[in-house]
Amino acid sequence: MKVVTFGEIMLRLTPPGHLRFSQAQQFDVIYGGGESNVAVALANFGLDAHFVTRLPDNDIGNCALMELRKRNVQTQHIIRGGERLGIYFLEMGAVQRGSKVVYDRAYSGMATIEKGMVDWDEVFKDADWFHWTGITPALSQGAADACLEAIQAANRLGVPVSTDLNYRKKLWNYGKDPQEVMPALVEGCDVILGNEEDAEKHFGLHPEEVDVTAGGAVDGTKYLPVLKELMKRFPRCKMTITTLRGSISASHNSWAGVLYDGETLFETETYQITDIVDRVGGGDSFMSALIYGLLTYKDDKQRALDFAVGASCLKHTIYGDANLVTVDEVLKLVDGDGSGRVSR
Repeated sequence: MKVVTFGEIMLRLTPPGHLRFSQAQQFDVIYGGGESNVAVALANFGLDAHFVTRLPDNDIGNCALMELRKRNVQTQHIIRGGERLGIYFLEMGAVQRGSKVVYDRAYSGMATIEKGMVDWDEVFKDADWFHWTGITPALSQGAADACLEAIQAANRLGVPVSTDLNYRKKLWNYGKDPQEVMPALVEGCDVILGNEEDAEKHFGLHPEEVDVTAGGAVDGTKYLPVLKELMKRFPRCKMTITTLRGSISASHNSWAGVLYDGETLFETETYQITDIVDRVGGGDSFMSALIYGLLTYKDDKQRALDFAVGASCLKHTIYGDANLVTVDEVLKLVDGDGSGRVSR
């Protein structure tokens, strides 16, 4: 199965351990981004994962390219150009102190991409799926135009399209409100993933009586009106999904998911993730596993959703942006073994 993702890969700089920025004497280097994380996880699951982006033609751009290739992601459709690779600084939170992100990605290769730079007909040859996120159109007008161009090409060629709405308030600063940009892109999507903030900021939708900061498990049934409204607003959409993260603290989250296909609301069990190693990329790991599940288990939406939640639960134990667990490890958890015993 060939899956194409489109977006930005960045250089992530993180103080070791749980040091604050002001304490750091050095930074750990990791390469990651919403759509590249999805591609890495899918390649790790054994699918033919292709990542499309624009990288600067310099040593740092080459490092990002090598990281993708190391993870068996197909990179032949990546174009080169722009002044720099985007950077983000991550301060890892712990217990009641939340994590912090500082972006330094202006004028990156992806932020300065333009419509017409990518040959989408060539990219989508024999493709079985296309995935993008709301991060890309938040970067610049050019990135939004290129994203819309990709979605329209996928629609024309009959390639299913998914999106993770991924609202990022620190990125929408080029003069456009997300509610001006996102609807035209989401109209071309068959599968929509988004949480309560995504739905509210992009489309003005908010589930009643939902407070993810209250601690404990989140009631998935309270999201059903929003999931229904998304399908009503975007008739092409065949299913809407949300992850359910209850934030007890930065180190302890509850984790589950729901999927609505227009008739049935599918729900998963709730995992208690009590000692989070790295929660960055949790949504990306869910999306990649959901794509894998929908392609692998076909009409068994419950199995696909369970696989997605199980895979993303395990991602919280992996340092870095991308999920590096195997299909067998996910199935072991999904089928009831969460003991964490040593495999000998």
